[in-house]
Amino acid sequence: MDLLSAELRMTAPPPGRVTLSDRRTRRSWEVELAPYRLAVFPVTQALYAEVTGARPSTARGDRLPVEGVSWWDAVRFCNALSLRTGLTPAYALQDGRAAWDRTADGYRLPTEAEWEHACRAGTDGPHYGPLDEIAWYRANSAETLHEVGGKRPNPWGLHDMLGNVWDWCWDVYDPEVYGGYRVLRGGGWFDEPWSLRASARRRSHPDFRVDDVGFRLARSGPADMPLS
Repeated sequence: MDLLSAELRMTAPPPGRVTLSDRRTRRSWEVELAPYRLAVFPVTQALYAEVTGARPSTARGDRLPVEGVSWWDAVRFCNALSLRTGLTPAYALQDGRAAWDRTADGYRLPTEAEWEHACRAGTDGPHYGPLDEIAWYRANSAETLHEVGGKRPNPWGLHDMLGNVWDWCWDVYDPEVYGGYRVLRGGGWFDEPWSLRASARRRSHPDFRVDDVGFRLARSGPADMPLS
């Protein structure tokens, strides 16, 4: 199995809807989800280097999740990977703007609704299992990054949905207050437990690069679409 095939394993979450909430504004909203696929692991340093030739991360290791990547780095990676694998890029990038072609079959970032739906995997608590068994966070990480897949997956087979690195999502966090800041989900290796909740939302400027922020791949498509 070549590197791309090994790294691009995806799963198809069951159809459904999810209720998102924001503690700051005390707002909640419901989202109906179209069929989609989500990668079993965050993007690793090996995969990122294979596609871009770059290794931006502070910690080094092929099986470590890539970090130190901006939101713009992530969407450019999605387009580059799509072209390399013969798929239609999901994003039109021009003049500092990104438009998502929802009909494209290429790789993309998950929406935060897709992310939370997949993270919860049919559970209704803040975590999909005991935190020490499913996530690397401040209390058990020795304050460092860990290889993907080292903790128990959630019921839908997804690893590292909580802890290790935060995941960039497609969505703008709150344009009226924070402009173009994008949503981060999942918590990281240096975070306290309250950040590692399925519902927790964080924001960052799309140009910022941080050593506990990476990303996970998604694709749009019907239930019978090939997984990779």
